[in-house]
This record gives sequence, structure tokens and C-alpha cells, in this order.
Amino acid sequence: MNSASPAMDPVLRRRQSRERATDWTLFFVGFGLIAWLIYVGATSMGYNWQWYRVPRYFYRIIDGELIWGTLVRGLLVTLEITAWSMVIALVVGLVTALLRLSRSWSGHLLSSVYLELIRNTPLLVQMYLFYFVLSPILGIDRFWTGVLCLAFFEAVFISEIIRGGILSVHKGQWEGASSLGLRSWKVYALVVLPQAVPIMLPPLTSAVVNLIKNSAIVSTIAIFDLTNEGRNAIADTFMSFEIWFTVAAVYLVMTISLSAFAAWLEARVQKRLARA
Repeated sequence: MNSASPAMDPVLRRRQSRERATDWTLFFVGFGLIAWLIYVGATSMGYNWQWYRVPRYFYRIIDGELIWGTLVRGLLVTLEITAWSMVIALVVGLVTALLRLSRSWSGHLLSSVYLELIRNTPLLVQMYLFYFVLSPILGIDRFWTGVLCLAFFEAVFISEIIRGGILSVHKGQWEGASSLGLRSWKVYALVVLPQAVPIMLPPLTSAVVNLIKNSAIVSTIAIFDLTNEGRNAIADTFMSFEIWFTVAAVYLVMTISLSAFAAWLEARVQKRLARA
């Protein structure tokens, strides 16, 4: 059987090459068909394409000075919201995961109620509750209202990722740390979490991707993120197709880049685990 394996490799490689070529062909055919349908639909509507006006919403050069457009400013707001939301979501998610794993019945009950409430209500409803109820009570502006709403929403999924990573650590590691007389927080900080973090990183990267997509919801409370700036540009120019395609492309670049990073990170983790 060993002598037959090298002879099979070229056949397998050719088959894989044909499969990849077929996949790419289907992708380009499908993409071309969708683009053609959009073009035909827009043409039948008598739509006047004005792609030449789109670059000014990214940048303009006036008297030799570079001035960033509204879409770039909206993109920066989206990235800022995503960054702050992710930091808070990690903290809240970690606390929630530890409460669910604790022996405290009150902590377990509190975290379970929080998870069920967030998971079983729409994000849009949560955003309105944060904006019209919690924002006046806490005295925070709309930016931090959006950040907190997104953070508490995403923390639910992050807590499950962290809990799964912690539970994946072998039971012997817990017993060994306990036999050394370490306190619970030292067991987590020095033994469990360092082993669980590499396992949690790929799904956490995917959580950032979801957070970027969900960040568009802040446009409903008049935060000038990428989506809201796109809506304002359409209101000024009536270029619905061009602006929304451009906004979608910007989101697509961000999410695909992070998804590719997550896939690379997951492959590295799998290789490390296989060697271990």
C-alpha cells in the first residue's frame, strides 16, 4: 500500500485542482449573474449610474490639502464603536462565564437570566431600551449607549466561548493546581486561562466579525457611523445603488479580512494542538 500511495498523489492533486477550478467558475458565474440582474433591474428603472461621484465621499483634495470624506469618518466611528464594545464585551463575557461555572447559585442564576434575556430578545429592541430607558438614567450620550448595548449583546456569545474554552482544559490540570493549594482565582489565572486562550482565539475573532456587522444598528439612534453616513449621502444625492454597494463593500472588506485572520489563527491552533 505504501508503494501505491505516491502514484495516487498526482491523481488526487488533479482532482482537487479540478474541484477548485469548478468552485471558482461557479463563483464567478453566480456573481456575474447577480451583477447582471442588478444592472438590468436598474436599467429598466431608468437609473442613472454616477459612480464618478462616489470617491468624493472617501476623500477630496482641496488646495493641495487632503480632506477625508464622510464615509471615511463614518468608518472610523464604526471601528471605534467596535473596539470599545469588544473590550467591554470581553470583560462582561469573562465575568458571566465565571459566574456560570461558579458554585454560587445566585451567581449562576443571575448569569443565566442575563443570557436568556439577551439571547431571546431582538438587538433592535435592546438598542431602544438602552437609548430610551438606561441612557437617561445613567446620563450617558448616544455613543456610549450604542457601545454598551452592543457590548452586552455580544458578551452573551463571548461568555459561551470562554466557558467552552475553560471546560476544554483537562480535568487533571484542575486537580493538579488544587493539590498545590492554589486559590480559585489563581487556578484560573495561572493554569486554566493560559491553556484555554489559544482555543478561544479563533471563535473570539469570529465574534469581532459579528460585532462589526451588528454595529450598523447604532445608526437607529443617530450615531454617525458608516451606515448612517451612507444614508445621509443617499439623501443628498439619491445615488442609492452606488452608495449602498460601496458601504456593503467596505463592510465586506473588514469582515472578510477578519474571517481570513480567524481561519489562519484556527489552523495554527489546530497544528499546535496536534503537536501537543
